[in-house]
Amino acid sequence: PSPLEIQRQKEARKRALARKRAKEQMQLRTPEPVEGREHIHVQTELYLEEISDRIIEVDTECQTDAFLDRPPSPFFIPAKTGKDVATQIEEGELFDFDIEVKPILEVLIGKTVEQALLEVMEEEELAQLSARQRAYAELRDAELAEVQRLEEQDRRYREEKERRRLQHMQMLQKQKETTEKIAAHAFAQHYLADLVPSVFNNLRESGFFYDPIERDIETEFLPWLMTEVEETLDRKVLGRTVLDSLIRTVVEKRLDAFSHKPQSDQAPAEKSMPADALQKASETDTADQPLAEKEETDQPIAEEQPSNHIPFQLDESDRAGTKDLETE
Repeated sequence: PSPLEIQRQKEARKRALARKRAKEQMQLRTPEPVEGREHIHVQTELYLEEISDRIIEVDTECQTDAFLDRPPSPFFIPAKTGKDVATQIEEGELFDFDIEVKPILEVLIGKTVEQALLEVMEEEELAQLSARQRAYAELRDAELAEVQRLEEQDRRYREEKERRRLQHMQMLQKQKETTEKIAAHAFAQHYLADLVPSVFNNLRESGFFYDPIERDIETEFLPWLMTEVEETLDRKVLGRTVLDSLIRTVVEKRLDAFSHKPQSDQAPAEKSMPADALQKASETDTADQPLAEKEETDQPIAEEQPSNHIPFQLDESDRAGTKDLETE
């Protein structure tokens, strides 16, 4: 490879190393322990590995062949065209050094001396200007210091004057307040001599000074008593209303049951039934009580059951109605 390519490779390797170092520096590391403590290193890998703060470093060298420098490219010289022509000139025919150089040297020496004189004059002028500037700066600093001193003195005078004025105003204000307080105190004593007894009498007559026991009975006991009485009366009224509704419902149901006549074809059969059959029928009616409650809302009881079992079914319906009313 050419030297330029080798140089490019070296620069690329350097950039890669720099990026790697920057990435390692940007990675989050464990924060340093607080004062008086230290971190404990714990082995978590499968194989035992020695952990130390100092990384073992080893230097290795390698000798490579030196690259030969490439010679520079020669300049481009175009090929000759045409014919060569030569002229013979003898020594001293075209140029005489002593004669030709004399005016040039005179001009150079004159210009040099003139420039030196100008520089010396410029240096003297600059020295005078710097001296004048120093004198002017010293004078200006002295004047500024005097102005600052006078301003500071004037400021102190003004502050002292303002402080004295404020002290005088505060003293006058305190004197005025003291005079007003004394006058107000005397006037208040004279005005309140007869006012306090009359105020207490008016407050006592208006009821502001009251008996605590009587006030407690009026504000605490009597409202509570009235509330309890109202609740008791409400419960009694509610109980009476519920009882009236229960009685009305039972009476209506019994009246409805007695108003229906039993069927003619079922009456002889019931008369001929023995006593044990009647007992079984009553047990069956007791077991089917929920069904009887549903049938009460659709059809009358007397049309579905014989006439001899009417009182039993009326009791069951009364109980069901009572339960519904209690639920409501």
